[in-house]
Amino acid sequence: GSIFIGWATPTEGGALGAVGALAMALGKRKLSHKLLVEAMTATAKITSFVIFILIGSSVFSLVFRGVNGDLWVEHLLLDLPGGQLGFLIVVNTLVFLLAFFLDFFEISFIILPLLAPVAEKLGIDLVWFGILMGVNMQTSFMHPPFGFALFYLRSVAPPAVRTVDIYWGAVPFVVIQVIMVALIIAFPSLVTVGLDRPVDSGRPAQVRML
Repeated sequence: GSIFIGWATPTEGGALGAVGALAMALGKRKLSHKLLVEAMTATAKITSFVIFILIGSSVFSLVFRGVNGDLWVEHLLLDLPGGQLGFLIVVNTLVFLLAFFLDFFEISFIILPLLAPVAEKLGIDLVWFGILMGVNMQTSFMHPPFGFALFYLRSVAPPAVRTVDIYWGAVPFVVIQVIMVALIIAFPSLVTVGLDRPVDSGRPAQVRML
């Protein structure tokens, strides 16, 4: 909520969420030194995981660009039939299939930097393209074999609920996400409406940044 009402940027919103979780644990008298250390350790592991992916993706991109791989990908995608629409269909299909095996961190750090320059050369708004890719990558949370949301649900579901039932239960939500991707492509104004609206200089700085 702090992000949508303009009080905080996404990064600051995460910090506010952590503060809220601490306040709830304190209010329920469940906050202990052991719990705090476990939470900090888990946070450090996840943060290190993301940083190492970023380092690895940067090394990969450097080598890939050193052998002109980015130019090969660019020429391949620019020569696709159908122009913008053909590019969007192929790219969204590729990202959807990759999400079965890669989580959104790897896709964001490795795949999107190769796609964004091509999208820009085709005259596609990069803000709209980023939102489109974000909606597409949300499916990576929900389909096997590496859907994080499925594992989270498995950890809280009763033993009587089978894992295969959880997988099948996620199918309608994956379909909804795919439909949303199609709607964004068919009706770009779902994302772009308001982007050209003049910024109110009286609003907080973080609102203007967003």
